[in-house]
Amino acid sequence: MVSAMGKPTGFLEFPRRGPRTRPVEVRLRDWREVYEPQADDEVATQAARCMDCGIPFCTQGCPLGNRIPRFNDAVWREEWQDAARLLFATNNFPEFTGRLCPAPCESACVLGIGDAPVTIERVEYEVAEHAFSRGLPVGPPPGEETGFRVAVVGSGPAGLAAAAQLRVAGHAVDVLERQDAIGGLLRYGIPNFKLDKAVLDRRLDVLHDAGVRFRTGVVVGEGGTPLADLRRTYDAVVLAVGATRARRIDVPGSDRDGVVLAMEYLEAANRASSASTASAIDARARHVVILGGGDTGADCLGTAHRQGAASVTQIEILDRPPDERPTDQPWPTMARLFKTTSAHEEGGDRLFALETMRFEGDGRTSGLVLRDRHNGEASTLRADLVIVAAGFLGPELGVLEGTSERTRTERGTIAVDSNWRVPADGSGAPVFACGDGVRGQSLVVWAIAEGRSAAAAVDRSLRGRTDLPAPVAPGALSW
Repeated sequence: MVSAMGKPTGFLEFPRRGPRTRPVEVRLRDWREVYEPQADDEVATQAARCMDCGIPFCTQGCPLGNRIPRFNDAVWREEWQDAARLLFATNNFPEFTGRLCPAPCESACVLGIGDAPVTIERVEYEVAEHAFSRGLPVGPPPGEETGFRVAVVGSGPAGLAAAAQLRVAGHAVDVLERQDAIGGLLRYGIPNFKLDKAVLDRRLDVLHDAGVRFRTGVVVGEGGTPLADLRRTYDAVVLAVGATRARRIDVPGSDRDGVVLAMEYLEAANRASSASTASAIDARARHVVILGGGDTGADCLGTAHRQGAASVTQIEILDRPPDERPTDQPWPTMARLFKTTSAHEEGGDRLFALETMRFEGDGRTSGLVLRDRHNGEASTLRADLVIVAAGFLGPELGVLEGTSERTRTERGTIAVDSNWRVPADGSGAPVFACGDGVRGQSLVVWAIAEGRSAAAAVDRSLRGRTDLPAPVAPGALSW
């Protein structure tokens, strides 16, 4: 049988090569994106490493079900329009996932069993950028108007994906955002050096041109617009509010000045960098400690570098992850491995297996006392700015104000049934929910997948049928 791939031996001939980064000493002077675009022939060579392995575990590893071998083949042939058609059919925003997703598809790549996996995430990025730069379609057009009106509460990736798909079905869509600008954490939680806000604004222009209407400064619940009012005004309501309730570290001294939450710090920095002004929470000349070793902590690390911190130390309460896949996390699961981001390449120290016992200082924090989780020894670390990046507990449930306890789960998330529907009491339009508000803190790719799936459920509820894809079900687990 002849392989359908353009380069069936590519994985044997070409090593994995990711994009180049701008020099550290250059990129620390600005907020521009770290990675440089790759030449077309280099991208094609990387796509040629796709093995056409018969069973595309990469597609199964992707919550969106992206047809990865097919668009890799198109890229190898440099058929960019076909590659874009395949990619945008399953992913509303590959320009976001190509920059921000930790790529569970690459963890599931068959080539990764014995070699470095295909650079799927970066190929996705290049396909999206080629589509925008060449004027190719970057999403399906809106369908014939149905006369139904839907409110989407929240403008992060889940809400925007739901809105985009509902316009494909022909429904009128209003996206309601409590902040002063659209984008959710894409706008104020992700630093510009990872996602230039021009990329976000470019996508919002596409959605606006498709008929999605955006309303900012709209608080739903919490003393703002009651959810019941939306249910009387619209034919359906979708809650895509994210999981923004931060986990705090409740130890003595945690209320001192100089101890801030990661999202407070990142939002202040994003607003400042966009306006070319000084941040309200500035790390310049400070000794910074970041409590949390995840991606949010790394975002804080890169931000502190650019603000001119005197020193930066990132602390993780868990042990250092292994460099290679452990036996209890077999392929094709997404293993927890030691990860070095572009921010880590820029400097700073990383410490593991340390528990924060208390913060020291008179009025403002001057340091913190740490305990080694293995030997119990205590140590003190200087710090006049501590950024708590310990993850999130779930959504802020004020949006459900006036509803019964049935709308909440024991985990503190929004309850939905198998059709993404919230068990809302009383009369009015049905309420649906998706994204981190339902799942808890997760990945951008899961948010988009859930937004697409919730849109299909809304469409079916309104019209009795749907042609929209639903890539995931409520409660679906990642590998």
